[in-house]
Amino acid sequence: MAGRINDDDVRAVRDAVPIDAVVSDYLQLRNAGGGNLKGLCPFHDEKSPSFQISPSKGLYYCFGCQEGGDTVDFVMKIDHLSFSETIERLASQAGITLRYEQGSATPGRQQGERTRLVEAHRAAAQFYVEQLDSPEAEIGRKFLAERGFDQAAAQHFGVGYSPAGWDHLVRFLRGRGFTDRELILSGIAQDGRRGPIDRFRGRLMWPIRDITGEVVGFGARKLRDDDNGPKYLNTPETPLYKKSHVLYGIDLAKKDIAKTSRAVVVEGYTDVMACHLAGVTTAIATCGTSFGGDHIKILRRLLMDNSGAEVVFTFDGDAAGQKAALRAFEDDQKFAAETYIAITPGGMDPCDLRLAHGDDAVSALVESRTQLFEFAIRKIVARHNLDTAVGRAAALDEAAPVVAGIKNSSIQHESAVHLAGLLGILDTQFVVQRVSQLARWARDRGRGGDQRPDQRGRPNQRSAAPGGPGGPQGSGAPAGPRGPALNLRSPAHRVERELLKLALQRPELVSPAFDAYGEDEFTAPPYAAVRRTVEVAGGAEGADADYLRRVRDAAPDDTVRAMVTELAVEPLHTRRDADEAYAGEQLVRVRQSAVNHRIREVQGTLQRLGQHADPAHLAAVQNELWVLQQYAQSLQTQGAAAL
Repeated sequence: MAGRINDDDVRAVRDAVPIDAVVSDYLQLRNAGGGNLKGLCPFHDEKSPSFQISPSKGLYYCFGCQEGGDTVDFVMKIDHLSFSETIERLASQAGITLRYEQGSATPGRQQGERTRLVEAHRAAAQFYVEQLDSPEAEIGRKFLAERGFDQAAAQHFGVGYSPAGWDHLVRFLRGRGFTDRELILSGIAQDGRRGPIDRFRGRLMWPIRDITGEVVGFGARKLRDDDNGPKYLNTPETPLYKKSHVLYGIDLAKKDIAKTSRAVVVEGYTDVMACHLAGVTTAIATCGTSFGGDHIKILRRLLMDNSGAEVVFTFDGDAAGQKAALRAFEDDQKFAAETYIAITPGGMDPCDLRLAHGDDAVSALVESRTQLFEFAIRKIVARHNLDTAVGRAAALDEAAPVVAGIKNSSIQHESAVHLAGLLGILDTQFVVQRVSQLARWARDRGRGGDQRPDQRGRPNQRSAAPGGPGGPQGSGAPAGPRGPALNLRSPAHRVERELLKLALQRPELVSPAFDAYGEDEFTAPPYAAVRRTVEVAGGAEGADADYLRRVRDAAPDDTVRAMVTELAVEPLHTRRDADEAYAGEQLVRVRQSAVNHRIREVQGTLQRLGQHADPAHLAAVQNELWVLQQYAQSLQTQGAAAL
């Protein structure tokens, strides 16, 4: 069982790794104002950024899905790590040596499983790199040279060589303290008749890294004719490596993808190398699988769903390449970016193109891109006999939905006109109207109505009326809560929210007055819970570098902790810099609201007592009302000075 990491070391790790540096490894961040940064949330699909981080507070919060926390929470959630594994990873990045309690003499063996697998891959990658200089690896060096890659290129991409023996790497890693179980679990080794043997033997090796730069797997290229395995052999699915979740080269390309708002998708490791060496440093590739939804999520977070961004797919001009291009087009609507295709001439891939015609030819290939929808339309039209009316009608039926799916309305109209020309239909307006109708139905579906056309092209009117069989009365679903839902951003609660934000973000501006406020002065129960949590954590007056962490740790449950995080990250609602005057305004308004609320309660009590009440009791209530009214007047005339 893993030993407990020393608390002082955990605090040191939290303080040493800035949250913006960690989050920027996964998504592009932009200025959100007030010192905050924003980006597309990595935990749910969204089209506009609602994910914000506060570098000064070390916190993140998504106002769309309500996920939030600190640096450790972020890494734990996005990479599915345990707390100890996260601390170990961040400590490694920060160069901090961790101490483990419970008297362990071998802390390396206590580390989290994922951390051990990462370290095994890191050691294996270095082993392969060193083996590339061996006499046996001459065949691998020759393979690289024949494709235009020198020693510097191999080093830049970490290319290595796996010796042809059965257990060279296994023996090396055992000597580094890794167990047979860890070697099998990592996918680096596989079971043999007498124990673990190397999975990769006599092959050229490419390390596959995740977006943070950690090696999580390998791609291995066959070099010898007597190798009966596949041309390319990849790491199997492991706790580290999921082929649908990784893109080869993303660690090298991510910054330029975000900077240029362009990603170039190629088909293989050598194509990525060729593109980068030719100056196309935004090239990435899938690892033994087709480009899919999880890959799209990675790129969307880097491209920030900028409508001017581009995703360029490069495919061979053969039938398989064209089929892959059409498959990629099926996912076009998942991008806000425009999608393009660049067909390599003569069936050459980017690696062959660079070798035959130089770096400029690779750059020119990308620049000669064609919009993917245009390519798809041409291929659809080519499948039909346009010499007959039936063929033209069939081509229109298949191509019109493609044109209707074009996001830019002006390009959509222009493409509809172009489609009429391709089909030889003289009535251009008929085609334009058909495309517009399909686009309108698609928008209606997006708004929740079932407006799909029936087999005759008419809108479907099957949506249920309120109270009908498909409506609330006949659905059989349990009724929702009655009465209005609590809107924490309503005007009635906005001032309470703002004061709590100040107490968390700028406690020095509201102290010591804030600590004298009672829970009952916050009328929204979630806000009262946050006020109580601040008190449990020691109050705002004692705020120091660990103040926010103490408040989050003092939260009674995850719901209150999430609310604390949200309020600590959300920008203050002031166009000027928050100062004592602004803080005083919020303090006064919350107190005024509480006093006015109490005045109404006392007035109600007086009305219920009437003139026949006990004189002493009546006098006490009247006196309380008078004091409250005087205090309310003072707050109105003197402001913060009356607190």
